[in-house]
Order: sequence, then C-alpha cells, then structure tokens
Amino acid sequence: MTEHADEDTGGHFAAFRHRPYLIYWLARAATVFAAQIQIVAIGWQVYDLTRNPLDLGFVGLSQFLPALLLVLVTGAVADRFSRRKIMALCLIAMATISAGFFTFTVSGGNSVFVMFGLLAGFGTARAFFGPATQALLPNIVPTSLLSKAIALNSSAWQLATIVGPVAGGLLYGVSPLAAYGTACALLLLAAGMIFLIPKPDQKTEIEAPGWDTVLAGFKYIWKEKIVLGAISLDLFAVLLGGATALLPVYARDILDVGPIGLGLLRAAPGVGAIAVALWLATHTIRDHAGIWLLVYVAVFGAFTALFGASTITAVSIVALAGLGAADMVSVYIRETLIQLWTPDRVRGRVNAVNMVFIGASNELGEFRAGVLAAFIGAKATVVAGGAGTVIVAALWAKLFPDLRKARRLDGRT
Repeated sequence: MTEHADEDTGGHFAAFRHRPYLIYWLARAATVFAAQIQIVAIGWQVYDLTRNPLDLGFVGLSQFLPALLLVLVTGAVADRFSRRKIMALCLIAMATISAGFFTFTVSGGNSVFVMFGLLAGFGTARAFFGPATQALLPNIVPTSLLSKAIALNSSAWQLATIVGPVAGGLLYGVSPLAAYGTACALLLLAAGMIFLIPKPDQKTEIEAPGWDTVLAGFKYIWKEKIVLGAISLDLFAVLLGGATALLPVYARDILDVGPIGLGLLRAAPGVGAIAVALWLATHTIRDHAGIWLLVYVAVFGAFTALFGASTITAVSIVALAGLGAADMVSVYIRETLIQLWTPDRVRGRVNAVNMVFIGASNELGEFRAGVLAAFIGAKATVVAGGAGTVIVAALWAKLFPDLRKARRLDGRT
C-alpha cells in the first residue's frame, strides 16, 4: 500500500498541512490551468483554420496516441525512477512545446499538421507525466488521508477546468500569443514547484526489465475484476459520451457565443464537478460504492444527451454542469479504488494503464466525436453518445457483478 502509517485525519482539509502535498496540489492546479488555456486556444485556432470538425477529432488523437504507444514504458519508468524528477522534466518539456505554439502563431503559420505534431510532442510528455503524478500521491500523504487528498486533488483539477477555459477564451480574444505565453509560464512555474517537494519514500522496481515486469500493470488490473470493471466503465462511457471536442462547433455554429462563450462552455462541467469534489472532501462514500458509480455514469450520459439536443445557451451550460458533477463521482470512486488497492511497487504501471484508458475515453473519444460529426452532424453525435453511455452503465452492471456489489472503496465488505 503506502509507507505512511495511519494517523488522525484532523479535519477534512488536513492533507494541506503536509507541505509536500500542498506543493504538489498547487503544481498540479497550475499544470491543468495551463493545459486548459492551451486547449481552448488550440481548438479555436484549428477550427478557425479549417472549419472542419474532423480536425477537432485529430486534436484529441494527436494527444492520445503517444500514451497508447508508450504505455509499456511510461509506467515502468515511474516505478523505476524518481516520480518527482519525472514530473519536473515533463513539465519543462510541455512548457517548451507551449513556446512552440507561440512561435508557430507569431510566425503566421497556418498548417494544422504542424499543430498536430506539436500536440503529439505534448502528449508524449504528458504520457510520462500522468503515471508519475498519480503514483506519487500515495507517497506524500498518510494512508488515512489518501481518500480526502484524492478528492482535494480532483478539486484542483476541477478548479482549473473552471477558470482555465474562461481565461483561455479571454486570452485568445486578446491574442493567441497571450494564451500560449501564459500556458508556458504556468508550466515553468509548476516545474519549479515540483523541485521543492522533498524526496519521498518510494518502493522502486528492482527486478531486471522484462516482459513480466513491463506487463505487471495489465496483469494486476486483469486479476482485480472490480478495478477492471471500474476502469473499463469509464473508458466506454466517456468514449461514447464525451462532447468537449465539439464545443467549438456549438460555440460558433449552434449557440453563436464566440470564443469567450466557448470558454464558458468548457468551464461549465468544472463548476458542477468542483461542487461535488468539495462535498466529497468532507463526505466519504462509505457504502454501495459500485452502485453509486454505475448510477452516476448513467446520469452523466443523460446530461450529455440533454446538452447535445439543446439550442439554448443557459440550458446547455446547466447540462454541462450536471454531467461534470456526475463525472466527478465516477472519477473519485475510480481513483480512490486504484490508489488504495494497488501496491506501491506496481503503482506506476497500473496508473500508466489507467492513464491510457482515460486518454482513450477523452482524446480518442474526441476523435470519435469529430469523425462522426463530420458525417451526421454535431447534435446527432452528442445525443447518440449520451444515450450510448446510459446503455453502457446498464451493461456493466450485468457484466461486472463484483463491481455492482462493491461496498467499500478500500476493499473491505
């Protein structure tokens, strides 16, 4: 599990009393804030250049493919080397790529293929960053505080997804250079903060590299059917129900709200999610975790379908906030379960697999949405995806009875 002994929680926000965790939380918030600013700018710039929703799908695919291709490497690296140093180096690489977007824009570039190439580089750095980041968390907080730290960690992500897209829309409205420059500066700031985290305890992998060690994450997930069910549920639910790639289409062609409106639309899921994240920081899910997971995945799908059908901005924002709130419950249950059930020596590899599943559900889901929207339109794509997510929740309740019957996140019945 983790090397820390249990200790009194001392309040719902006690994790912030641990300086390494506080630095980690701030660095992660700055990282996600930068990424949100950048993705709003990229989405608007790509759609401005081509007016083709298919290219919005390639934005997601460019970021996902590196994580998929490197899944056997990224987790093993996180288990063999310092997770803290990996994070810092990846942040420096991501800041360099943000500077690349700045240079591309200031030079008057108009090739989306250059942007896709830069995104692939960003996705490569993020492929190493993700497993190291997730696996480091249990090394810097006591076991007794881990579930609350995960909720607070999610709130950092959600807070950034609220403010980041709005800031991205505003900055892009001023100039794309302002958006990319701000993202670069925030990523460098986050890298500097990571270097301030003291060296934590970490059970590094000492076995000689081989297929058994490389595939350990897959083997663990396959053996733990509840973990497999939870991760695959998120994969297929968001793969079908994800609508964020098409938000530029909604902002420009359906709701007619402009780049600032696009920022508001991208922020809306975060508004619902952070409210739930703050609630979860003070109210742990103590029973029937599996049922709650399945129910809220279905709710996520229903709100997605509502958003897809809406042509009224206020209704669209409410629907996006609702799907964000429902998704937060799913994220909380899945991440808590993975972190508490996984031994530290394989945590990097398990999280690498998890990050690929998350990437598949998000970036690959964006590609699916872009391709389908090019043929049947954005509204039909989003509505059908939301309905598909509801069906997936029902199917998983039958395919994974152990998940449906799961009571406690820590594995106790």
